[in-house]
Amino acid sequence: MSYLSCALRAAVPCRLPTPWRSPRPFSSATGPTAKKSVPYQKTLKEEDSGSREPSRPPPPSAEVVVVGGGSLGCQTTYHLAKQGVTNVVLLERDRLTSGTTWHTAGLLWQLRPSDVEVELLAHTRDVVSRELPEETGLHTGWVENGGLFIASNKQRLDEYKRLMSLGKVYGVESYVLTPSQTKDLYPLMNIDDLYGTLYVPKDGTMDPAGTCSTLARAATARGATIIENCPVTGIQVRADDFGVKRVYAVETAHGTIQTPCVVNCAGVWARALGQLAGVHVPLVGMHHAYVVTERIEGIQNMPNVRDHDASVYLRLQGDALSVGGYESNPIFWEEVSEKFAFGLFDLDWDVFTQHIEGAVNRVPVLEKTGIKSTVCGPESFTADHKPLMGEAPEVRGFFLGCGFNSAGMMLGGGCGRELAHWIIHGRPEKDMYGYDIRQVTPVAPVLRFHHSLTDNNRWIRERSHESYAKNYSVVFPHDEPLAGRNMRKDPLHEELLRQGCVFQERHGWERPGWFSPRGAAPVLDYDYYGAYTQERHKDYTYNRLLEDEYTFDFPPHHDIIKNECLTCRNALALFDMSYFGKFYLVGPEATKAANWLFTADVSKAPGSTVYTCMLNKRGGVESDLTVSRISPGDPLAPSFEGDGYYLAIGGAVAQQNWSHITSVLQDMKLQCKLLDCSEDLGMMSVQGPLSRIVLQEVLDTDLSNEAFPFSTHKVATAAGCRVRAMRLSFVGEMGWELHVPRADCVRVYRAVMQAGARHGITNAGYRAIDSLSIEKGYRHWHADLRPDDTPLESGLAFTCKLKSSIPFLGREAVETQKAKGIFRRLVCFTTEEKVPMFGLEAVWRDGKVVGHIRRAEFGFAIDKTIAYGYIRDPSGGPVSLDFVKSGSYELERMGVTYPAQAHTKSPFDPDNKRVKGFY
Repeated sequence: MSYLSCALRAAVPCRLPTPWRSPRPFSSATGPTAKKSVPYQKTLKEEDSGSREPSRPPPPSAEVVVVGGGSLGCQTTYHLAKQGVTNVVLLERDRLTSGTTWHTAGLLWQLRPSDVEVELLAHTRDVVSRELPEETGLHTGWVENGGLFIASNKQRLDEYKRLMSLGKVYGVESYVLTPSQTKDLYPLMNIDDLYGTLYVPKDGTMDPAGTCSTLARAATARGATIIENCPVTGIQVRADDFGVKRVYAVETAHGTIQTPCVVNCAGVWARALGQLAGVHVPLVGMHHAYVVTERIEGIQNMPNVRDHDASVYLRLQGDALSVGGYESNPIFWEEVSEKFAFGLFDLDWDVFTQHIEGAVNRVPVLEKTGIKSTVCGPESFTADHKPLMGEAPEVRGFFLGCGFNSAGMMLGGGCGRELAHWIIHGRPEKDMYGYDIRQVTPVAPVLRFHHSLTDNNRWIRERSHESYAKNYSVVFPHDEPLAGRNMRKDPLHEELLRQGCVFQERHGWERPGWFSPRGAAPVLDYDYYGAYTQERHKDYTYNRLLEDEYTFDFPPHHDIIKNECLTCRNALALFDMSYFGKFYLVGPEATKAANWLFTADVSKAPGSTVYTCMLNKRGGVESDLTVSRISPGDPLAPSFEGDGYYLAIGGAVAQQNWSHITSVLQDMKLQCKLLDCSEDLGMMSVQGPLSRIVLQEVLDTDLSNEAFPFSTHKVATAAGCRVRAMRLSFVGEMGWELHVPRADCVRVYRAVMQAGARHGITNAGYRAIDSLSIEKGYRHWHADLRPDDTPLESGLAFTCKLKSSIPFLGREAVETQKAKGIFRRLVCFTTEEKVPMFGLEAVWRDGKVVGHIRRAEFGFAIDKTIAYGYIRDPSGGPVSLDFVKSGSYELERMGVTYPAQAHTKSPFDPDNKRVKGFY
């Protein structure tokens, strides 16, 4: 019998069997070497009759074909059928659950640092614990034994307290326990190094075979067809009359199914399936392992345990435990075998030992407990540790539901429902932006990461490794990746680096975060945190500054960001915003497209600039952006005929905007083009009460209110270079944006800084923008605004041309909501106590939880914490302004409530005088 204590001594003279002493490879090209047992009473492989014939003949056609019979495939098929798509076919090349699902640990933890994921997990739990048993009369294998998160330090416990506060919003029962309370709950646990724990009584585990077979039974009862032993051999794609590629049919070894829609739920094999349709699916396969112990006396009915700081989990398995985790040196599976079904890899003990150390420390009885079996199978991982979902940009009708980073079971129900809604209605119900693959350009169609990244194998490997290795790390509000950096640099990058810029990474871009007075802090090549014999960087300035951010208090450089903000408020600051997306919408029917796409009336005279939104059919905000009308012959625009519009969009969401606009243009078959000039232009924003004085020395045009009013633009000359100057502000001050050809950016930047030197100009970054913008009440898309928020709910009704007769996408939904009333509303809160908040704090009104905070920052000009969140009326009534004003509010941060004041207008310059130049 092998013991965990013996595994710990593998590095010393303890003669273990060969598999325990195998070398530590960086990657593996081999297939499975053994078929070993997993800790389930039943797996679907045991029902295999040995026949390779399909369980039934493929039909000639289907509305939807789902490929892959694991958790996501079964959940998506079930939810499609439940939402009325009965002609759906699921194809599985072997038996249901084969590949990755059958050996998964099946843990479900209800609390994560994301409101959307909490909702997705809640639905999965409801499906397996209530919905399926009621519908089929079958038990899915759900076991509700609770979950226990271990904290060994204050920062970790602070994170758990944040989760507890968020859980109150969604009715998730949870408790922060002291070490002694934890010992009472889990007597076998070592509490000597405990700081505290978070206990969630209704967490539990799912059985993969029981869940998937029950989903299959429920789906077929609703008309779905499930075919096992039917591998896909090809996907037919055809171009329509406008050259748009669309799914036409799925080829199998046993016949062809004509269909307009394919859903790729193939797990580790999703990349190969995507290649059949010409779709890029950037995920990687890795070995992921756990061991199953022999019987442990006294472990029965104990909760599952996640010791994040030790990067280990302990899953209750009857009277034993499954022990696994996320190591810093995972093994990549380089050559994914097509024949892999129910096999497993040999466990590399050199890699796995770190988990045993953590497990023995937490539950000391494990040191003398035998190992019954080892489970090491393949899992798919992505570069940002988020799934890949939605319609692929390369081929219309090709959807993805893969890359779930070992979370396919617990996210399966929620994501399966959203994916089904996506397929049927064109958009999911919830905000799935973080999972959406359609953040791409059609000229270089790839994942939500730019094509310069996903076509780069080094980048994929680095980022996937870091995401895996940091899976159990504390999620701090301002953390940044160290892997895959310096991939996209704007023209001012080197100039700002020398001046102490501490960069953030967004969509591959290096953008300014804040400016350190201690000098340059370059981002170095990725060192894999010392794994794979890589030498760790020594005296790494950027990493040291990043580690200063590992807190839920104000960071050490809080006063530096304060100085950037107040200099902007009192003098002027220059913000490098070159990572913004910059598109041209041009052509004979560009105005027709603009009228339909944009909520505001943008068909004004050339020289106008309009802030507007784009909506989906349900009235949800897909984007907020500025649209400037241009004329043919514009010296900075590409040559075009007809009408023209210049679009400026936040860089982190630029490709998502591109995809949304492109899909609308394709569906409407309009004669116009969308051109991407994001890489060709830089963008500097000069803001503050002295901005006019300084820029008047640089630009050759009159900047007075009469000659250059707010919300207009002109082509002018700066330092001998043509620039597009726009009078706009995202910080609530008088200022101008300068959109500059890439080659001229440094020259223009130096001219502005030289002119501003005697007026006290400073560089400022996005950390300052975050503070300044929330102080003024300006919205951030994907924080204050998401696809499930409407303009009426978010206070942006003024962007909608409802007084005109011009139709626009989402107008009908907005008008319907206006007539029925607003049942949730975005509200601004301030607290007198100077306490840091970051979002996810619970909002209490008159003693009841009514919502949670989406975004929070400290406002330096008003010297208060500012937070924005959506609230509801607990009684179910509409949320009017009177309702907002009449309540007494508190914001709960980490279990502590703070009195808060609700505002119906911006707490800073509510009359908008400063942006118009009136000081």
